[in-house]
Amino acid sequence: MTIEQLRKIGKRLRTEVLSHLKDLRKEDSFGRGASGDITNPIDKKAEDIVIEEIEKLREPVTLVSEECGIRDINGGGLKLLLDPIDGSRNALSGIPLFSTSIAVVDGETISDTLIGYVINLISGDEYWALKGQGSYLNAARVTTQQDDALMVIAYEAQTPKVDMPAIIPLLSLFRRARCFGSTALDMAFLSQGAVSMFVTPALSRSFDFVAGYLLVKEAGGIVTDLSGNGIEDLEVGLKRITPLLASANESLHRRALQVLLKNSQIKKH
Repeated sequence: MTIEQLRKIGKRLRTEVLSHLKDLRKEDSFGRGASGDITNPIDKKAEDIVIEEIEKLREPVTLVSEECGIRDINGGGLKLLLDPIDGSRNALSGIPLFSTSIAVVDGETISDTLIGYVINLISGDEYWALKGQGSYLNAARVTTQQDDALMVIAYEAQTPKVDMPAIIPLLSLFRRARCFGSTALDMAFLSQGAVSMFVTPALSRSFDFVAGYLLVKEAGGIVTDLSGNGIEDLEVGLKRITPLLASANESLHRRALQVLLKNSQIKKH
C-alpha cells in the first residue's frame, strides 16, 4: 500500500461524496456500526468507496473500520485503519469541515503505523506522513510550531458536561480555542503548525487518531495520554482506548501536563 494509492482513493472519495452530499443528508441512518456509533448514509458511502478501491488493488489487506468492523480483503494482510467520515455530525449539519482518515499499520500497535493519510473532503487538502520520512500537506513538507507561544488549542468534547471541566484550565491559557469536530483534522492542523495543541479527554478509538498521530509525530510533535504516558504500545482495533494530548513541541507539552495534573489534584480534594 502506497501513498499514491491512498491519494487516488481520496480523490474519488471527495468527488463522489460531495456530488451526493445533499441526498446523503436526507437518507435515514443504518443503525449502529461496528464501533457502536450511528452509521449514516454518508459514512456507508465513503466506506464502500474505500472497500471497492482496495479490492481493485488485489493486495491483501485487513480493514479496521468504524462501520463494518474488521474485514479481510483479498485474504487479509496489512491493517488499514479507516474512519470513512470523521466529522459526520458536521457533514450532516451542513458545517463544511469533515474528512476521511486512513492509516496503514504493519503490526498490532500504534507504533507499527507506516502511513497516515487525511483528506479534507471540502477543501481537498491532503495530509500524509510516512514513518521516518516526515509529514506533508499537498506534497510540501510541514513541521509543527517551533516556539512555546500559547496561540491556538483545538479540542474535542464528546460529552461536554463531563469533558469540559477536565480541560477548561488548559484551554484558558491559550489566545484562542477551537472545536472543529474532526479529530483527524485537529491533528492535521497541528502537524502543519496551524494550532499549538490538541486535547480530547474522552477515550478515542485507534482509527480516529492513528493517521493523525503519525502526522504529528513526523512533523516534530508529541502525542500522549493526559497523564503523559506514551500511546505507542496500545493495540489498534475497534475499542475506545485512550484520551489524547498532542502538542507541537516538548516545551508546550510539559506545560500542558502540569496544568492537567494540577486540575486533577484539585478535583480529588
